Amino acid sequence: MAILTFILVGWILNWFKFDRLFIQAFKELFNKDITKATYYFFFFCTGILGEIVLLLQEIVLRMKRKIA
Repeated sequence: MAILTFILVGWILNWFKFDRLFIQAFKELFNKDITKATYYFFFFCTGILGEIVLLLQEIVLRMKRKIA
């Protein structure tokens, strides 16, 4: 669910031209040209990291319940 949420956030930010800001900032910081596909891929990867964090959080909670 976090993946879709982050892609949706990226799409909504696109309405306010945040994609242009992101692409320009990336170009200035890393001297690399990127496209809108990379912009959305960044949000996709952020969503994957969010899913991993939620999964690990659930695993830790289950382990604590078994101990208690």
